[in-house]
Amino acid sequence: MRELTETLTESVLDPILARDPAGPRITYYDDATGARIELSALTLANWAAKTANMIRDEFGLSPGSRVAVLLPAHWQTAAVLLGCWWAGAEVVLRPDTDAELALVTADRLDEADGIAEVAALSLDPMGMPVKDLPVGVTDYATSVRVHGDQFRPGGVGAALDGMSAGELLTEARKSAARQGLTAEDRVLSSTPWETPTELIDGFVAVLAAGASLVQVAHPDAAAQERRVATERVTITRGA
Repeated sequence: MRELTETLTESVLDPILARDPAGPRITYYDDATGARIELSALTLANWAAKTANMIRDEFGLSPGSRVAVLLPAHWQTAAVLLGCWWAGAEVVLRPDTDAELALVTADRLDEADGIAEVAALSLDPMGMPVKDLPVGVTDYATSVRVHGDQFRPGGVGAALDGMSAGELLTEARKSAARQGLTAEDRVLSSTPWETPTELIDGFVAVLAAGASLVQVAHPDAAAQERRVATERVTITRGA
């Protein structure tokens, strides 16, 4: 199999940025709180670049490093994942003491025990920091802001649970084909990103197809019909 000479993030984002940098790429709803956040491809790329710079410059990680991502399906998680892959880091979706960095929600800090560096995300829609963090734990929202929104990658490592970037992209494109995704699609989903298969089908495949995603947390069934219409949804999965 041909290995990628560019990072996975470049492979999926560059075509979208060239075609439609300003259109909605990820729209996130939380029906429990009423939150709605929408990111264009350009904004998503900026967040990913800031995350990649933080991973490399603040935590000193290099391509091939392992990062435990213990986060729900969320727009900030999308930025974290793309930032990890842009920095050439391998993402694992479980507690892993071989990881050099863990990115977690505050209620999962105990799962990062034994990992050298830990950054916590509040997932607050206004970007508020996590309150009362233990000494030694970095607040993601506070830290990521100071990093640049352009990134120059330094290499390509494994991408997801031992899969190379090329293998992950191939699997994502296969998933997109199975789901019938095209660049014209707007995908409504409430499926989690807790396993590699869920993450590939629910997130990476959407970007690999050039489609856009409407991700819903705590979905309210009564809101679905209206949301399909207002968001111009063409495909619904797990919602």
